[in-house]
Order: sequence, then structure tokens, then C-alpha cells
Amino acid sequence: MSDVAILVDFGSTYTKVVAIDLDGERIISRGKSESTVRTDVTVGLNSALADLEKNSQQKCADNANCRLACSSAAGGLRLVVIGLVPSLSLSAGKMAALGAGAKLVGNYSFKLNASETKQIIELAPDIILLVGGTDGGNEEAIIHNAKALAETGLTVPVIMAGNKTCADEIRRILDSEQRLLKVVDNVLSELDKLNVEASRTAIREVFMHRIVHAKGLDKAEQFVDRVIMPTPMAVLKGAQLLSLGTGKEKGVGELMVVDIGGATTDVHSIADGFPRSNNVARKGIPEPFAKRTVEGDLGLRYNALSILEAAGEECLREAMKLDPSASLEAKIRYLTENTATVPSDELGFLLDIGLARAATEIAVERHAGRLEQVYSPHGVSLIQTGKDLTEVKTVIGTGGVFAYGREPLSILEGALFSERDRLSLRPKSPEFYIDRDYILYAIGLLSEIEPEKALRIGKRHLEKTRSWWQIASIQPSTLVEKHQ
Repeated sequence: MSDVAILVDFGSTYTKVVAIDLDGERIISRGKSESTVRTDVTVGLNSALADLEKNSQQKCADNANCRLACSSAAGGLRLVVIGLVPSLSLSAGKMAALGAGAKLVGNYSFKLNASETKQIIELAPDIILLVGGTDGGNEEAIIHNAKALAETGLTVPVIMAGNKTCADEIRRILDSEQRLLKVVDNVLSELDKLNVEASRTAIREVFMHRIVHAKGLDKAEQFVDRVIMPTPMAVLKGAQLLSLGTGKEKGVGELMVVDIGGATTDVHSIADGFPRSNNVARKGIPEPFAKRTVEGDLGLRYNALSILEAAGEECLREAMKLDPSASLEAKIRYLTENTATVPSDELGFLLDIGLARAATEIAVERHAGRLEQVYSPHGVSLIQTGKDLTEVKTVIGTGGVFAYGREPLSILEGALFSERDRLSLRPKSPEFYIDRDYILYAIGLLSEIEPEKALRIGKRHLEKTRSWWQIASIQPSTLVEKHQ
């Protein structure tokens, strides 16, 4: 009997399941059902497993040797970051939180005041990330903020990743039987030394040991072995594995992932992002090699009107190839009021294409770095903020609009560098791939136990994009064929 792994994603809308034959390194079957985390997580899970078995030619769920899960359900991993300077420690803390798969619900700089502490109570975060001060630098702000948190009465876990000089005092203030405190390495020990990995690891540990139980996900442990990470972190880990490879299996190099959902559009880049030219100077704190950004106003359903407002009707009509006289607002408003809508006619598919293309363009523009022209007596010089992604050669689309929609190439081309904005450092000439099997999260989960197999499965199942008519008539190539 084959060695089978079952990988589960408890999503906010759907619970998704994939069965993988580890010996044959192939997908056996997939299944999904509406999520039921707010009532009983096992109801949606059992329904998804039944769908998995229905779509399979062999019994796989009962015979699985490994069952791992991730989750973005029940509000996701809600996190508040409290830092010192917005462009320094607070920015570093946000990068750490987003890379750990958290949903950033609040961020605060300098010393907390009474109204801000009240806001934090009302936000009801699952975790608080407390940062601030380089090692040996400012001590006053982070100690003040620790005392302010203690006075709120909140008992949610706190991760302290700030000035190490204050660690013992922070322990005295916050560590208690009611509140878990984890002290880890400073996210910004020096102004040019970013360290997000220690915080990401701590956030994941708290998620596994505290948040899974708090959100009722532990009920699923009668079937899954463990819920081991938030879904966005699983996607990021899958992207890292594809990019970097392993000691035995070569990766594909620097890449970007565009993850379009009903509520947000996430962008992941696995690249150093250093300036490509000697005449460009870098500004700001270093960027993480594995970076995730989340655009909460760019979702295809909940925030479709926000996409329309940001892009404009003319841009959407152009992407959809619609008549200039066509009015879109009423149709897009319908999507925001009926978030479970699935395209069933040509106009429905065109709406999703236009919205997804606009979301991609805006989200990637926000994610990528920029150049700034600075004038001086010595002439014009260029300053780079953020990551230079112009040389990234692989862009991957994931999400329902890629798995079930049309014209993925048209959507992903929104990520490209544009002559209309030459200072934006977006990819110039990448090849585009889609996660048609919706398994990037599964690759991230599987990387924990079988990284080489996970990498080969990922490369085999990510398809090079073509136009809709080409997909119907041509066998698509995969990342395996590109990098053999």
C-alpha cells in the first residue's frame, strides 16, 4: 500500500483536503466543503473528506500515514504589534508578524496612551508582539508599553522581541500564571540587522499550543495529527521550498506568489531584493528574504467595491474587454453582498478577471520596492526603498480565481513592470505559473516532513499559464520541465 499523506486547510470559507501518494509523488484526490469552525470544525472536515473519497478511485483517508493541517479560520491569527519608531522597529515587527501568517489587526508606535490600550482590548488579539529599541538603545518606551499592557488585564500571550537590555524587566512586568510571555531575539538588534525568524518561530509555537485550542480547532485532532501553522505561513513555506530547494533537490530560484482571495490579496516574494545597480543606494531597514504583504482592501468578494474604487471603472472595463458604456458598479456591489457567488456566465467570469487583474496590479505595486530620484549639486541619484523584484523569473498565482476561473495569464500580467511607472520595481520578464490544484499550502505542510518529495510534487503540479483557449487545447508545461 502506498504511503499516503492527508493535508488539510481549515479556511475561513472552505475546508480543503488533498491526499498525496508519497511513494508515487502524485496527487490522489482533492475535496472541499464549507468550513464549520464557528460551530463544530469536524462537521466541515468530515464533509470535505467525504468529497475527497468521492473524487478518488481508492480509499485514502482511512489509510493515511500522515495527517497535517493549517488554518486561517475563525478570524485567522489575530495579532497586534507594538513598537517604537514606525519606520524601524514597528516595521520590522509587522514583517515578522505577516511572515508568520498572522492577521495584523492593529499596530502602535512610541508610548501607548489610554485610548490606544482601550483599542487593543476591543481588538481582542490572539497574540501581542512587543518590540522597540535596538539592543542597548531606547529602554523607556518598551517598558512603558509593557506596564500599559499589564494594566489592561489582558491575558493573551505576549512575545517580546525588542531591546534585550529590557528583557528581565519585561519578564517581571508581564510574566504570570495567567499570561504566557516569550522573550526572543530582537527583530532589529541594530539599525541594519533585521531578524524576523525568531519572532516567526515563537508566533507559530504559540499558535500551535494555545490558539488552536482557543479557536476550537483541536476538535479535529481525532482525525488530523496536528494543526501546525496558519495557512498563510504554509503558503509562504511552500514558496520558500520551491525557491530554495533542498540539499538534494534544486529549487527554481527567486519567485513571487500572488494569492487572491475573497477578502484579501496576499503577495509573497522569495528574493533578496538588493539594488541591481551600483548607482542605486538602499534606504530603510533591510527587507526579509521571504516577505509577505496583505492587502485587506483587495478581495474579490468582500472588498470588490474597494478594488473598483482603487482601480477605476475604465481600468476594469479595459481588463475585461467590455464596451466602454458598460456600468459595473451595480454588478460589483452584488458581489460584495453575495460573497458566495460563483461565476456561472460569461459576464461573471469577466468580472472576476477584471477584479483579479486590478487586485494583482495594486497589490504587487504595494509589495515591490520603489526608486526615488534625489537631486543634489552633484546631479541626480537614485534611492531604493523596499525590494527590487525586477529580475524575479517566476510568478505563481494561487487562489480560487486561478484554480477555477479563466484567463490566469491576463490576471498575472498585472504584476509586471510598467513603463507608466518606471520607478516601481516589479518583475520585468517572469514566466507565469498557476496553482490549479490549489496545493501550495499542502506543499508548505508537507515540507515539514518530506521536503524533497514536497518540492518535486510542487514543481510537477504548478502549470505554466496560457490563455483560456490554449489551456483547452494544449497540454500545459510545469516547473519540472522548466528546471530539469
